[in-house]
Amino acid sequence: MRTAIRLADADGLEAVSLRKVATALGVGPMRLYSYIASKEELLDLMVDAAYAEIRPVGDGWREVLRSLAESTRQAAHEHEWLADLLGGRPQLGPHALANGEAVVSRLDGVDLDDAMPMVAAVNAYVIGAVRREIAARRAERASGMDERRWQAALGPYLERTFATGRFPALATVVRDAAHLDADHTFRMGLDFLLDGIEARVSR
Repeated sequence: MRTAIRLADADGLEAVSLRKVATALGVGPMRLYSYIASKEELLDLMVDAAYAEIRPVGDGWREVLRSLAESTRQAAHEHEWLADLLGGRPQLGPHALANGEAVVSRLDGVDLDDAMPMVAAVNAYVIGAVRREIAARRAERASGMDERRWQAALGPYLERTFATGRFPALATVVRDAAHLDADHTFRMGLDFLLDGIEARVSR
């Protein structure tokens, strides 16, 4: 598993197959097929291994959900391919189940029917946020332009477009609102979500 993760960390999921992992290990592919049936199973095992790095902690539902969000984001930043594989059907490997147990067991005082929708809402937010962040990283690598240079390149176009008067609300936000970095944007969005959950739980 470590070899598959190392290949994916270096060159993305395209670099991962049973044959490529076998080559990296110096063994024949058939040897791996006696343990792993398909690439899909290999990817599931990689995701479960990544869940071992996601260790939510905290007292009370708000702290543990914040920890879940931040530790999942950190794992996705360390393993960009993870952002492509999160979501969909629940992960049922041992590390993923331990992760779920660590979260749900700390949702003290939360109605049983609310527990999983709360966790799902946080996971959905994190998945969307990290996919956006990873996409921006990949675009920067592909174009050779960091965010500041990209914004500078698009500046004249936006000025011309906003000068038409067709987008006054957007123009005001772009010109006058604070431009937060990815860390602040993530934490603020997470606060919005947790505040909404708290309002619902408290009513």
